[in-house]
Amino acid sequence: MMTKEPSSTKVPRFHGEVTEKSHKNMSSIHGKDTSIELALRKELWRRGYRYRKNCKDLPRKPDIVLTKYKIAIFCDSEFFHGKDWETLKPKLENGKNPDYWVKKIQRNIERDGEKDKELLFAGWTVIHFWGNDILKKLDECVKVIEDAIFDIILADGDKE
Repeated sequence: MMTKEPSSTKVPRFHGEVTEKSHKNMSSIHGKDTSIELALRKELWRRGYRYRKNCKDLPRKPDIVLTKYKIAIFCDSEFFHGKDWETLKPKLENGKNPDYWVKKIQRNIERDGEKDKELLFAGWTVIHFWGNDILKKLDECVKVIEDAIFDIILADGDKE
């Protein structure tokens, strides 16, 4: 009879201690259907683009997937995905619980790069948007997506 290994042998995703207050705040942060995702999806739908959301078949489950064009779109929050990391990192190092936050965000940045490489290798176009850009410059974000679609259509036309 085989015995199951105890779950304590599993390596934790992040290292460090978190205060109860931080834990409560972080547990209320949603990974799906965030306000930035909803804003971009609503505009894409309004313009006639059909998509899948949080596609489990692809690495890192892109927030929005335009399967027809093989485009994977990620809507990243500035803090957790390390926007302006060279500026943010020193602030975190001088803040509360620096060991935890620096490691956590550094690993998020690394994971983003790893998954992007997997998607690119599989022939997908990968697009990342920062949350504030989606909220403040939605038309520009959609234009980036439309330009990518145009480039893909042109490239497919050249193959025929």
